[in-house]
Amino acid sequence: MKSLWAIRILFLGLCSIGGFALSQVRPEYVGQEHGALYGMIIGFGFGGLLIALDEMLKGFSLRAFSATTFGLLLGWLVALLVEKSGLFENAEPKTLWLIRLSLFLSFGYIGIVLAMRSNKEDFSLIIPYVRFTPRNQPENFLLLDTSVIIDGRIAELLETKLIEGLIVVPRFVLRELQQIADSADPLKRARGRRGLEILTRIQHNSKIEVRIHDADFPEEQGVDPKLVRLARNLNAKLFTNDFNLAQVASLQKVSCVNLNEIGRLMKSALLPGEVIELKIVREGRDKGQGIAYLPDGVMVIVNNAQSHIGQSVDVQIQSNVQTGAGVLVFGEIYNAAAK
Repeated sequence: MKSLWAIRILFLGLCSIGGFALSQVRPEYVGQEHGALYGMIIGFGFGGLLIALDEMLKGFSLRAFSATTFGLLLGWLVALLVEKSGLFENAEPKTLWLIRLSLFLSFGYIGIVLAMRSNKEDFSLIIPYVRFTPRNQPENFLLLDTSVIIDGRIAELLETKLIEGLIVVPRFVLRELQQIADSADPLKRARGRRGLEILTRIQHNSKIEVRIHDADFPEEQGVDPKLVRLARNLNAKLFTNDFNLAQVASLQKVSCVNLNEIGRLMKSALLPGEVIELKIVREGRDKGQGIAYLPDGVMVIVNNAQSHIGQSVDVQIQSNVQTGAGVLVFGEIYNAAAK
């Protein structure tokens, strides 16, 4: 951002010098007392107008610009065809000029609006065999949302090459991460900073290519709709921990991966009768019970284990129960001598 303003200041200076140079050759300014000053002010004002226009178009992507240009040309072509159709050949010259202006403005506006609302598939229908996609564009785009960056597991999956592809992080996701990191809530602030650290860790890995995407969709309210739309435009796979976002993406035919769902599927399955060594960490709710945990965090309720709190014992699995909060495993202290 600082380098951009440095370029803008340099541009304003060049515009001012250009205005001064023009004031020395234009007859209306040559010889005037403040002619050079007027020229510099005009040059500075012209540069300032262009910089203001640049700020207004900050969220305007190259795709949006190309779509706007195409829609404008298409609208003008339709207006030209209507004008040449002979419908207005009997109109008076003054009225005909007004009709032509109305036609070109109306159809130009309609063409721009339709082009901005369309996606690349619509363009491929209008212009067959033409795709607005570079030939060397990687096929595997991985689009990350805020929740999956904060979670951090995606960094380990990328580093172990279990997931491969070009990482795409939208700029509006970066803004959301920064807002969370600047929150007054200590918990939110810690989560936001963790997300920024995870993203920096991924960027610093030379084997992982990360691209910050500048596309934005001002007409979409909220980050989730923007993510779904960007994933559809890029034909990217969306990675998230948000169940609702994954469902919305699925309904809109967008490829989506929920890391929480993958983690649930990857949890180890213990069969009844299997013996495993566990550490009893605390007492259970019922008398005589002890609580242990599997490496993946699943709770194991062990009967007659209250006296073994703080000890590692062999536990024989009795049953698995699926609950709304997850899986509960029940077991007994394994006594090899009794078998």
